[in-house]
Amino acid sequence: MTKIKNSTVLVTGGASGIGRLLGQRCLQSGASRLVIWDINCQNLQQVAQELQAQGHQVHTYEVDVAKPEEVEQAAQQVMDTVGVPDILFNNAGIVVGKPFAEHSYFDIKRTLDINVLGVMAVTRAFLPRMVARGSGHVVTIASAAGLIPNPRMSVYAASKWAVLGWSESLRLELEALKQDLHVTTVTPSYIDTGMFAGVKAPLLAPILKPERITRAILEAVEQNKIILRKPAIVNLLPFLRGVLPTKLFDKIVGRGFHVYSSMDHFAGRPAAEAVPREKEASKP
Repeated sequence: MTKIKNSTVLVTGGASGIGRLLGQRCLQSGASRLVIWDINCQNLQQVAQELQAQGHQVHTYEVDVAKPEEVEQAAQQVMDTVGVPDILFNNAGIVVGKPFAEHSYFDIKRTLDINVLGVMAVTRAFLPRMVARGSGHVVTIASAAGLIPNPRMSVYAASKWAVLGWSESLRLELEALKQDLHVTTVTPSYIDTGMFAGVKAPLLAPILKPERITRAILEAVEQNKIILRKPAIVNLLPFLRGVLPTKLFDKIVGRGFHVYSSMDHFAGRPAAEAVPREKEASKP
C-alpha cells in the first residue's frame, strides 16, 4: 500500500482547486514535502505562504506543463533539490466548453498540449528515476468525460479519452516490472471548483464536492486502487456503452439522464480569474 506519511508529493495545477486540496490533505496526512507546480505565480505564493506558516515544507515552481522545456527544467530542479517524488498527481487541465465548430486551432492545441501531452511529459520526466528506485505512484486526474461523449466537450472529452488509455497502458507496463510502482486513474464527473461553472448536474450524478472527492482520491492512492470513478453511477458507464446500441444509449443515458444537455449553460471560470499571459489554464 502506498504511504502518504513521510512521502514527497508533487501536484501539477496545485495552487488552486482540487490540486490545492490534494496537496493540503497530503501534508495533513503526514507527507514530509510538497512540491507544487502551477502557472499562476500569485496563487503559488499565496498557498506556499499559508502552508509554510503551518510548518510544512513546500516547494513551488511556476511551470506550464504544455511546454516540454519548462517541464524538463523544473523536473531536474526538483530531483536535484527535493528528490524524486514518491507520489505524482497529474492534475493540471483545461476545458473550453463550446461546440467543436467554434473552436480555434489554438483552443484545440492548447487543450491537448495541457491535458494529454502535459500529463505524459511530466510523468516521463520523473518515471525513469522512479523505476530505478523501484517505487512510485502516478495518479492522473482524468474525467468521466473519458467514458462518454458529450456535446460542447468534444476536444476535452478527446483529451480525457486519450489520457485514460495512456494511464491504463502505463499501469500494465509498470505492473510487469513487479516493483512497488503503481498507477491510479481518477474519472470524476463535474466537480464544484469553478472550472465547470454553469453546468447542470446529470440525473443521479450530483456535482461533486471538492473535499469529498479529494478524500476519495487519497484513500484510493493509499489502497493502490487502479480506477476511481465518482459518483458511483459513473461505474455503470462502461457496461451500458458496451451492451446498449448507440442510439439507445443516447436516448436513455445521454438524453434521459440529461448528460448531453449538462453543458448547455457552461460558463467556466470568470474572466477575472484568468491567468496572466498566454499561460492561461484552469485546474479541476
